[in-house]
Amino acid sequence: LSIGEAKNLPTYPGPNKMRDCYCTVNLDQEEVFRTKIVEKSLCPFYGEDFYCEIPRTFRHLSFYIFDRDVFRRDSIIGKVAIQKEDLQKYHNRDTWFQLQHVDADSEVQGKVHLELRLSEVITDTGVVCHKLATRELINQGTMPLEHSCTSFGTKVAMSVWLCTSWRAQPHFNYYLRTLIVTENKVWIGFNFLIYYGTFKIICFYYRVDLWNASNLKFGDEFLGELRLPLKFLRQSSSYEAWYFLQPRDNGNKSLKPDDLGSLRLNVVYTEDHVFSSDYYSPLRDLLLKSADVEPVSASAAHILGEVCREKQEAAIPLVRLFLHYGRIVPFISAIANAEVKRTQDPNTIFRGNSLTSKCIDETMKLAGMHYLQVTLKPIIDEICQVHKPCEIDPVKLKDGENLENNRENLRQYVDRIFTVITKSGVSCPTVMCDIFFSLRESAAKRFQGDLDVRYTAVSSFIFLRFFAPAILSPNLFQLTPHHPDPQTSRTLTLISKTIQTLGSLSKSKSASFKESYMATFYDYFNEQKYADAVKNFLDLISSSGRRDHKSIEQPILLKEGFMIKRAQGRKRFGMKNFKKRWFRLTNHEFTYQKSKGDQPLCSIPIENILAVERLEEESFKMKNMFQVIQPERRVLYIQANNCVEAKDWIDILTKVSQCNKKRLTVYHPSAYLNGHWLCCKATTDNTPGCTPCTGGLPANIQLDIDGDRETERIYSLFNLYMPKLEKMQEACGSKSVYDGPEEEEYSTFIIDDPKETYKTLKLIIEGVGTLEQEHAQYKRDKFKKTKYGSQEHPIGDKSFQTYIRQQSEISAHSI
Repeated sequence: LSIGEAKNLPTYPGPNKMRDCYCTVNLDQEEVFRTKIVEKSLCPFYGEDFYCEIPRTFRHLSFYIFDRDVFRRDSIIGKVAIQKEDLQKYHNRDTWFQLQHVDADSEVQGKVHLELRLSEVITDTGVVCHKLATRELINQGTMPLEHSCTSFGTKVAMSVWLCTSWRAQPHFNYYLRTLIVTENKVWIGFNFLIYYGTFKIICFYYRVDLWNASNLKFGDEFLGELRLPLKFLRQSSSYEAWYFLQPRDNGNKSLKPDDLGSLRLNVVYTEDHVFSSDYYSPLRDLLLKSADVEPVSASAAHILGEVCREKQEAAIPLVRLFLHYGRIVPFISAIANAEVKRTQDPNTIFRGNSLTSKCIDETMKLAGMHYLQVTLKPIIDEICQVHKPCEIDPVKLKDGENLENNRENLRQYVDRIFTVITKSGVSCPTVMCDIFFSLRESAAKRFQGDLDVRYTAVSSFIFLRFFAPAILSPNLFQLTPHHPDPQTSRTLTLISKTIQTLGSLSKSKSASFKESYMATFYDYFNEQKYADAVKNFLDLISSSGRRDHKSIEQPILLKEGFMIKRAQGRKRFGMKNFKKRWFRLTNHEFTYQKSKGDQPLCSIPIENILAVERLEEESFKMKNMFQVIQPERRVLYIQANNCVEAKDWIDILTKVSQCNKKRLTVYHPSAYLNGHWLCCKATTDNTPGCTPCTGGLPANIQLDIDGDRETERIYSLFNLYMPKLEKMQEACGSKSVYDGPEEEEYSTFIIDDPKETYKTLKLIIEGVGTLEQEHAQYKRDKFKKTKYGSQEHPIGDKSFQTYIRQQSEISAHSI
């Protein structure tokens, strides 16, 4: 997700008129991300990106704009809600969305299971009436997450009505029962006798209203309702189904929408059904052979880059697949060597957005994230916190600022960052060094008369595409949680420009700046020692003799943030209550303290983490919980802020402890409470686990990827661009039989060997066709087995209704 900016927000009803706004990202009503607060603006710019794996089903992706209030609860200005089935409409393009009103009656979630039975009975007085037996199951997803996560006895109020019309007024309704329940998942049963006299049973509607019963002065919170006509019920027959709760019906009242402003978003959403490994063998083997194909332009991986609309589309799954199977270095070496051979001017080497450039960029992002954390994060944090004035443009100087002082502040920052970078060669990941060695050799061989090309080939990536962008936008490289404020962003921009120029080793450096004030500032660095330091650094990270075994003494910070933990019972008589703590994970230990920067209250060495698993919600009636299991059966129970955070913590804790020798093979999915394990009912706390541990994520980056999933993504891209594959086949045929001028429609493809390329294209199309048939068969089987109204697909599931309509059309067409 890219959250760009909002514009034309309504003014604040006060003398200042301005607002302090932030934006949240929600899966249904669960917040999974929050931007920084932009103060005093009606057109706030956020410029923040957010990426996550979605660990559960959802109906809506929502964005809420809040106005911060220091003294009261933050107020909601408006929202953008995109249904899951509509996400593809806005895929990967900037879109302005109008903000909509947020109505408490429409903010619903969850589902209920309803059972109804209607039978005719004769009472003791001889009156004939209908007996309606009903039973409801309130599902876990019904409770608002902010309540179910933090409270232990949250009450749900349920009212059941029989109405004489769909929008009947209260005096036409028969109010049947209200019940308060204290569980998140419970069956409730009612029996009613309906004396309908002049009414017919077909006139009745069955209505269920659900609230979160609150003891506060604000009143109960509406959760949702369900309305059901009873005319479908037959005598002595029963009916049962799952339903999504619906918003409250406001009758014929129409709301004229006010202009609440708009929000610019870019959403990239992918969803793949992944088969088992054997389904992908032909296509995967064809892709992995790409590095060995001569010429490499005839390989399957290179062809994918040719047919995709954006090279980045192809680079992401290709890099992850080759990393997974340990083939990334030979693949990038092959495509880089081919690109160097096509390059005529050494000054333009690797400067375009080619498949080679995008693949190396993606590799550096995956392999070099920890490297950036060690190298840049400490000083970036200092720049963001201290806010030293560093503006050197005389036109932009603020009142009271001194130009020379600002230049000195900026010079010190640049000097420190430059020194940190050029002395970090020993920490550079091995896979990046091997790639840089290959680039250096290819460039030096191609341009033997240019002695500097072996440096510029490497610096164009490590400085221009790695360090400089990380300094410019630290939030995109996980160095800061949010986009920096305008003053800090300006400072980082000036630093990034200078570092980029220092690393480029261009002969006329001052001339490379458009701004005269930058050329003046750069005179500070016009000394040979800076060029020598860059060359020594580039030599080290691109040397074949570089030592591979590195021991980094400084701990690498992997993740940190507030969570809620339950006391571990280290004190014999201590209370096992829940407290909010600041958690911090490095490659050495997992700690928590009261607040960020405090001394740790507890430290768990990584080698003492025996397993990290989810905890069933029933244990403490709390969502998003997981457990960190330690020696002597000691367990730390933790609750994350939302489902995305919980998955992130579980994944990274599992990955960092994956190689521990004493890792458990079984665990208890529930807690040990009141003298027994809730899962298996065993009474001793040292009873071995009853459930196999999950496989988790291996510690090695080459294996920390699902190869089958990446192959499925590549299949989807080939399938999407099938017309281009067929056009490329035609181009191969045209080149083979005709040596004249190339037709314009074929000129976009790089085809060095038409015969080899045609062979590969044929194999690709065959492999894609086979997988397409498997997907079609899977969808047909799923369509036959799926029941509308089941727990997986409740009535009211619009995405499933769309799916049914599509499958019905496919079936009718095939018949």
